[in-house]
Amino acid sequence: MRLPFLGREREIARLIRAFGSGEETLVVLVGRRRVGKSRLLTEALAGLPAVYVVGDEQDAPLHRAAVAREMAALVRGFDAVLYPTWDALLDRWWSAAPAGAVLALDEFQAFASASPELPSVLQRWIDRRASPARHVALCGSSQRMMSGLVLDASAPLYGRAREILRLGPLEVEYLPTALGASSPLATASAWATWGGIPRYWELAADFTDPWAAVADLVLDPSGVLHHEPRRLLLDDLRETARAASILALVGQGCGRMSEIARRLGQPATSLTRPLARLQDLGLLRREVPWGADPRSAKQSLYGIADPFLAFWYRFVDPARSRLAAGQVEGVLAEVRAHWPTFLGGAWEALARDAVARRALVGESWLPAGRWWGAGLDRKPLELDLVARHATDPGRVLVGEAKVHATPAEVPRLLADLADRAARCPALRGIATDLRLFVLDGVSAGTEGVVAGGEVVEMAE
Repeated sequence: MRLPFLGREREIARLIRAFGSGEETLVVLVGRRRVGKSRLLTEALAGLPAVYVVGDEQDAPLHRAAVAREMAALVRGFDAVLYPTWDALLDRWWSAAPAGAVLALDEFQAFASASPELPSVLQRWIDRRASPARHVALCGSSQRMMSGLVLDASAPLYGRAREILRLGPLEVEYLPTALGASSPLATASAWATWGGIPRYWELAADFTDPWAAVADLVLDPSGVLHHEPRRLLLDDLRETARAASILALVGQGCGRMSEIARRLGQPATSLTRPLARLQDLGLLRREVPWGADPRSAKQSLYGIADPFLAFWYRFVDPARSRLAAGQVEGVLAEVRAHWPTFLGGAWEALARDAVARRALVGESWLPAGRWWGAGLDRKPLELDLVARHATDPGRVLVGEAKVHATPAEVPRLLADLADRAARCPALRGIATDLRLFVLDGVSAGTEGVVAGGEVVEMAE
């Protein structure tokens, strides 16, 4: 099911402004596969004189022929000539294209792989600053290559881009529109499965039963998303075995570098670069207890940053042999049995993310983290959510995330939270605002509670 265009208001405004410029403009869109780069670009190009071509695994002459065919829609007879080089093709395009025309090359890594000279050729034409202006938009799923094109000081296109848009996942508030989720619980459950990737939402929207979507798209070895993690890694990594092994271990709960290294039989120092690379790609996150020095390696815990990958490595990766043997229904039953615990972790992350993005509790707060360690009584202690006030450093929001709770349970849960906050050494001498973040069972307006609808509120 094709979804309506959702969100990205700031990004599309920047693209439209760039394409309306009176000077030659280069725009670069970077982001993982299926995040919505192509949809954003085509929405921005609507109504403009534009040539849009998607690269594929073909040789350079076929790429040029494909581009020439699309250019013929704006310049009559453009494809009647065989262009032996990109320079020859662009020479004619720059002289014959209408004013303000946009040349958009999607999956640009495929073009550049077949024609390594193409970035340099584009650089020469962009630098000419011809009048009237023509624009170039480059889009690709290889974040490593696309970033290198414009951020590497030795790259031909370095410093030429007017806009470099890094597209991340959409926010959770667009999910009710996309999947018709009828409650905060349904929205958070969908988020815990699919994350914020629009293409996953489109695929899931074809199913009326969310569990049927999981079985068909993810668990079934023939499903469209069954091998998705491998495709994501292949887009950006030359060697994927180490990265896949790290994600598999983290997905099963190995959060410390020392533990990951021990399980892999490798020295911890050998993991520094692959862990950093996975963080750069937005696939892994590194946390330290709230208030601790971010440079502290000893207190660091790693987690999978993307909800879909967290789901895949938690449930699919350990069951691949069984799934290959056709035991989809049995694995699905296990997923459903362990779902409440998994959903609890996703709900905690959603609550923390909402703190800085929304004016919760009628206040503005800095980005939230969590705290773990020994309490003042030396007993293990954890707090799901801690965030400092945006303007008053002497105030801190402390929260506990609960998937389900009843109004009758709220006083006891708040008292327990108050006790744990009082035992937290990082909160000594700081005024605390205590809140329960309850996904289901308690309505908005209940004293001491941030309800699920306040966190996953539908976007207008």
